Amino acid sequence: MTLYEHVFLARQDITAQQVDGLVEQYKALLEENGGKVGRIENWGLKSLTYRIRKNRKAHYALMDIEAPAAAIHEMERQMRINEDILRYMTVKVEAHEEGPSAMMQKRDRDDRPRRDGGREGGRDNRGGDRDRGDRGDRGGDRGERRPRF
Repeated sequence: MTLYEHVFLARQDITAQQVDGLVEQYKALLEENGGKVGRIENWGLKSLTYRIRKNRKAHYALMDIEAPAAAIHEMERQMRINEDILRYMTVKVEAHEEGPSAMMQKRDRDDRPRRDGGREGGRDNRGGDRDRGDRGDRGGDRGERRPRF
């Protein structure tokens, strides 16, 4: 059988229990058609990049599936009919990932590398601009200019 990762977005105004009910409904449908569902992750309510059917947020859910293509087609057909499902995507994969998905791996802000090279707020630790030292190539006095060639 073929391996798939399936993600769907459900409307923001349904509850988390209703999302779990949708997952169980589609899991049962896949099992009836000869497939099986491995890992299930509920990513929760997240903001959408753009509105989808007047919704600004959606419940995200991921399922790792091992099923024949006919079972996937039937599940996607049922999702097109369901008004609570905003979008879905099924991707064929070579192997399922072990452990939590990238969305579930919560990275702490302190663990991320800093953009400013470790300085506080883009400045040195004293709070002022860093001292650049003598810029000998620009001439010593403001009135004095370097000759141009």
